[in-house]
Amino acid sequence: MVEEHEALSQNHTWDLVPRPVRANMVTRKWIFKHKLQADGSLEQYKARCVLRGFSQRPSVDFSETFNPMVKPATVRTVLSLALSRQWSIHQLDVKNAFLHGTLTETVYCMQPSGFEDPTHSDVVCRLNKSLYGLKQVPRAWYSRFATHLLSLELLEAKSDTSLFTLCLPAWIGHSLFVAIC
Repeated sequence: MVEEHEALSQNHTWDLVPRPVRANMVTRKWIFKHKLQADGSLEQYKARCVLRGFSQRPSVDFSETFNPMVKPATVRTVLSLALSRQWSIHQLDVKNAFLHGTLTETVYCMQPSGFEDPTHSDVVCRLNKSLYGLKQVPRAWYSRFATHLLSLELLEAKSDTSLFTLCLPAWIGHSLFVAIC
């Protein structure tokens, strides 16, 4: 729990602010899990602080939740193209990807249980970044990642908004860079 709380604090996930009078407080809880090794033995204990999205109110805590999903046909097409042209394929997994999304809505929640600031018991957390459990988390992550890809001059495909391409000069060795999110 300490590691999780420190990671959230270092990521500047929230600011402590005085509790607004009529603000909805999204509830939170701790989720505990055993991470196992391939042989089934215990590798480590994991704790995750999650928000209870069911306590969010539409048009108050969130507006849009739709998140584009890559079409299976897009994945098959890109893999077939790469195989036929003998391109190398690399895969990237962003750890805790959803925690990197930036919220556009103002969301308040209570301080994490067990980690309340004793000098400021009357304050709450105003979220700056998304946390697991919020209804808009997938959309926030997609928006941040897509914005970054566009800033690198990749182009969003018209056929699938989860496909981004970049034509590279021939001297680099590949004529196409593809990102699927």
